[in-house]
Amino acid sequence: PFNPYIEASLYTTSASREKWDACANLYSLLVSLDALERAYISSHAVDEQRYAPQCTRLLAQIKTSVKLVTASGASAGGEGPPPVADVDEFMAVWGLNLPLTSHRLSLGIPATLEHPGGGGGGGADRAKNVAETTQAFITLMDALKLNLRAKDQLHPLLGEAVSCWNRLGGGGGQGSGDDSGLGGRREKLVGWLITLNQLRASDEIDEDQARQMLFDVEGAYQAWFRSL
Repeated sequence: PFNPYIEASLYTTSASREKWDACANLYSLLVSLDALERAYISSHAVDEQRYAPQCTRLLAQIKTSVKLVTASGASAGGEGPPPVADVDEFMAVWGLNLPLTSHRLSLGIPATLEHPGGGGGGGADRAKNVAETTQAFITLMDALKLNLRAKDQLHPLLGEAVSCWNRLGGGGGQGSGDDSGLGGRREKLVGWLITLNQLRASDEIDEDQARQMLFDVEGAYQAWFRSL
């Protein structure tokens, strides 16, 4: 019979405890990301300088935590948590309806990279941003020309280029709605960020992808430079 005076336990072994702890950790991270997204879009409760690094950190933590609870490593006898194949199934199993979290996870980048900023600031700040953006683009193009192909080599460089561009506005300008305008050029870079995000750190893009990426980066840089 059930004794209400005895603590109920989900597990009796250290292995199953680790699995339950991993599930609890992932659950809390997903809820935290949703709270961060809501704070960012609601009356700017969190500014860009605080939002971007926190979002990036949460995305990385979630990606790591998912590996601990997926079906390949989740079984711990009959007392382990339900096995899941991916984060979407995890959210479904545990009744998490977090559309903002799902959207951010599907992109794998903070909203500050997904959408351009206002391009505010003038004088010394603008000159500094122009110099940083130029350097970021040149570094990225050099990396591609030197045959760097792995995600962990390219993703940080591309992210920095897009982030710097965003500080100067990132879009707009005549013709921004098509591929030849600033907006279209920038969207291609964001698309590459998303593509790289789907890879493992050691995965590499192939030669055709590298050539296309370099073409898109050079086109974006030239379009941005002409807009100054």
